Amino acid sequence: MDSVDDVSREREKLERCPPGHADRYVALFNLADALYERYEEELKIHDLNEAITLHRDALELRPVENEEGHRSKSLHCLTFCLYYRYRELGTVDDLNEAITLGREALALCPTGHPHHDRSLHNLGVFLRRKFEKQAEACDLEEAIQLLRAALELRPPGHQQRSLTLPQLIICLSSRYESGGLVADLEELVTLRRAELELYPRGYSDHVASLHNLACDLSRRYAKTAAITDLEESIELHRAALELRPIGHPDRSSSLYELVFCLSRRRDKCRVVEDLEAAVTLGREILELCPQGHPNRASSLHDLAQCLADRFRRQPAAADLDEAIVLEQEALDVLVCGDPSYDTSLRCLMDYVQMKIKAQLTMMSSDGSGVTHFDVEQAIRNTAFETLKTMPTRLLHTHTGVLCNRDAQVSHFLSSPQYKHLVSLCKTRDRDQQMEVIRTEVPRHFQYVTLSHRWGAGEPSLRDVEGRKIYSMPATEGLGKLQGFCAIACGWGYSWAWSDTCCIDKHSSAELQETIGSMFAWYRQSTLTIVYLSDVPDTGSIGSSEWFSRGWTLQELLAPRTVLFYTRNWSLYKNLTSANHKKDAAVLEELERETRIEPRFLTNFSPGMDNARSILQWASLRRTTRPEDIAYALFGIFAVHLPVLYGESAEHALGRLLTEIVSQSGDISVLDWVGEPSPFHSCFPAHITSYQRLSIPPPHLNAEERSSAISEGLEGLSSFEVLSLRDVSSSPTLRSAQLRTQDSSVPGDVHDIHLPARVPLARFFGRLLALPCIPYQVTAIHLKGADPSTSNYTYNVEASGLTPLEIALSVNLEDATRSQGVLYLVRPWHSKLLGPFAAPDAVTDEQLVSALWTPFNALLLSQLRYNEYKRIASSTLITAHPIDRASILNSEIRVFNVV
Repeated sequence: MDSVDDVSREREKLERCPPGHADRYVALFNLADALYERYEEELKIHDLNEAITLHRDALELRPVENEEGHRSKSLHCLTFCLYYRYRELGTVDDLNEAITLGREALALCPTGHPHHDRSLHNLGVFLRRKFEKQAEACDLEEAIQLLRAALELRPPGHQQRSLTLPQLIICLSSRYESGGLVADLEELVTLRRAELELYPRGYSDHVASLHNLACDLSRRYAKTAAITDLEESIELHRAALELRPIGHPDRSSSLYELVFCLSRRRDKCRVVEDLEAAVTLGREILELCPQGHPNRASSLHDLAQCLADRFRRQPAAADLDEAIVLEQEALDVLVCGDPSYDTSLRCLMDYVQMKIKAQLTMMSSDGSGVTHFDVEQAIRNTAFETLKTMPTRLLHTHTGVLCNRDAQVSHFLSSPQYKHLVSLCKTRDRDQQMEVIRTEVPRHFQYVTLSHRWGAGEPSLRDVEGRKIYSMPATEGLGKLQGFCAIACGWGYSWAWSDTCCIDKHSSAELQETIGSMFAWYRQSTLTIVYLSDVPDTGSIGSSEWFSRGWTLQELLAPRTVLFYTRNWSLYKNLTSANHKKDAAVLEELERETRIEPRFLTNFSPGMDNARSILQWASLRRTTRPEDIAYALFGIFAVHLPVLYGESAEHALGRLLTEIVSQSGDISVLDWVGEPSPFHSCFPAHITSYQRLSIPPPHLNAEERSSAISEGLEGLSSFEVLSLRDVSSSPTLRSAQLRTQDSSVPGDVHDIHLPARVPLARFFGRLLALPCIPYQVTAIHLKGADPSTSNYTYNVEASGLTPLEIALSVNLEDATRSQGVLYLVRPWHSKLLGPFAAPDAVTDEQLVSALWTPFNALLLSQLRYNEYKRIASSTLITAHPIDRASILNSEIRVFNVV
């Protein structure tokens, strides 16, 4: 009744405020608000309709924002009413109007406004709903960006964080379902963890958070094969299952997911306990699916598979008999012609054949307790398991035939090696059998990879499929393939892989998988043959174009064993070494040509370590398709990103660099000179910008450092410091109009003595949150300019730094005319302090020791909304702290760079 009284009371007030009355806006707004509250209680649509009409009338009385914020307040309430009417009636016009008004509300509540987070959140929710209705990707992308920004403004502890976090999770889940991007899945896992922190044990949503995080970790395992994700997923599903006791409506969901994860780990790691657990849980699932349940057939089939797997590991007739009965019942439930019916029928036939073979084997057993059937099945399983991590297709070097995995196994099962292996197993117990099998089977499938510079007439999959390459005309490309297979065969290997004909380049999915797997395939190969078609027998490998190609960088770093062959398929310099990576003379040549240290050439580990060095190595190389220069580095950096042929090279490189910073916080990738990328101002447009590798300053002992600091102070006292007024009056130099920093400051501020509290650099969409030591620019002198070549040289003064000279390709007056605030910054990472500094507290001497050295600075210009943009330089900006106090008084600020 309170809401009814409120509505009546507010109607009376409105009647006392006719059109033109000073208080009419307030009366309209309050009556609309009371009607909305009554709608929430009674869910009568006419109340909501009237509330919308009144809010529109109120909005007309406030065409612009006033000091009380009436217009933004009305916009917020009207958008919510329209949104709820859309949810009630499904009228798309209401949703579109809510979005339009929501954009206006956001414009009235910019960054820094107390309701900015609310406006971001609401508009993001409306766009998500529009995407669900119309499936337009642009709506989903914008919703994600808005909700990310809202979540940033609602950190842990914020009372509204629990509203934004699940909305962003829903959006990212939708985008992952449609695009399958690993980056979205990585962010989902991070957000799921944050959601779990919101709902600790004891909260009603805790168990759902456990379940959802476990499912996303399982999905990430399917993409990256990181066993730690699968392990954690299993533990979380078990924890969720404990909180969903027998009788809980969602217990079956946890059971299904847990059994699925256990099956995956069983396949990957052969954990016997997982198989036993899967059988136990499978029986419980079956009990939850009685006759008539929609999932009964799949539950019968899954339990039958688990029992059959247990029989294969340790033959017990009861398991196989039960599997047959369960599969027969599944067939009775399913309809003939259904795909699941065909799957169950095939499995049932397999189980029956297994039973027949087992009975025959028992009848012909020689009394040793070991049967032919057990050995053959174990060998076959091991063969397929071995092939899972290898290239999909391989060339059989003996016959020259391209074989898929089934054909590779068939070759093995008909080979003398297989018969010898079966014979060896007859005289051993079960444990010894498996040890021999796991040793001998992978040895048969050892393969050789080819690394080369692509030339004319390279054979494709369709050219060689179903044919013997040795019988085909020895054209340029085929002749190279024939020579490669012959060399591999001569070294005693039966299998070979080439990137020309072993990939279906017409399949985008296979191409994506290949690019993501190539580093691992070269690393797993027993031998990599590098064919240098442009090097004569007496030539030097340094003259080969192979060293200038982008894809061959990973083909140099990944293999553990490499042999170089010249134009006529002769070993380089007739070296008899079985591995040219272990030949000192060859290593010296490789280091000279590639500028890569021998330790990386012989023992390189893929990942984010030494990111700046890897980019410098790649900067000397090129690819036919510009975007490939980034794709060729995916395996080296161990990143999983989609391959998007047709995107620009700048975009491909930008996505890669974003992933490196996001995963590692590595700031060394910001160390470059040249043209900035349109993808992000902190990234270069071309990888060639990394060719100049900065040289770290020498480390000084205590006495030398003390002397250097003293000299720095003396130098400062004799250096003429010009103020902004002095610069303006100079007849020969012009100054850019700089604005000093007042209330406008970068993001979070951190104590430099407590580096453990400083976050790593990280990306939020295209926004880079970059921790830096800032030095505000106080004076700029134009030293020289050549506008025709876009070369400008400036003398720059900044608080806390000695004066320095910088070279730019832009005129700073143009770059700073609208904003004006410039900073020279030292990007921060705890590694700057060295390996011996304690992360929780750093002494003054440690700070001075680490930071009293020249460093490469970035020049940042402030934009609107407290965002910054890097101004790229033509040469390295080498800066030096002015004195000890400037170091000790430093602080670390987080800049939002676009």
